[in-house]
Amino acid sequence: MTKQTPTIPDDVFREAVQGFWDTRIAQAQAQVLAGKVDQGNRSAVTGGKQMDGFILTLTNFLLAVGVPQNHIHVKKSLTVIPGFFRPTKMYDFLVVNREKRQLKVVIELKSQVGSFGNNFNNRTEEAMGAALDIWTAYREGVFGAAPPPPWLGYLFVLEDSPASRTPVQVAEPHFAVLPEFRGASYAKR
Repeated sequence: MTKQTPTIPDDVFREAVQGFWDTRIAQAQAQVLAGKVDQGNRSAVTGGKQMDGFILTLTNFLLAVGVPQNHIHVKKSLTVIPGFFRPTKMYDFLVVNREKRQLKVVIELKSQVGSFGNNFNNRTEEAMGAALDIWTAYREGVFGAAPPPPWLGYLFVLEDSPASRTPVQVAEPHFAVLPEFRGASYAKR
């Protein structure tokens, strides 16, 4: 009997999003109480737990479709894999079949609250760079002799605010930007 893929409800991440905001607030308040507050919004994120609800949701989904628990790795010491352009990188979420020595899933989880502009562009470049590193390492046999290719994911939480929804000006002194970027906000990008 084959296991049927569960239906994913539209609000599958509702609790994770609420947990994201609750954790940010709690982390910022904890820093205030401890008397050591980071600049800007950093106090809300330096505790590092704001994406845990998403990790739990992804874990529960994979368990429901039959992925063995011992293949799912979220502990920092077990989420390190080699790359091609760097010796190793720690990711947020891995699925590895150790018996078959197969990298199955790699997911990075990032968020952007306020401070758009260069920070948003840095996140985009980070995602593309990580993917290029993994695909090149895969092509060069770093993950074993021709295993099936891994599934790569990038879960990105973007603050819904006027600053993230307002179209961003583009400079075109030499060449026209792609039409998708003309009049697009950070959210639309």
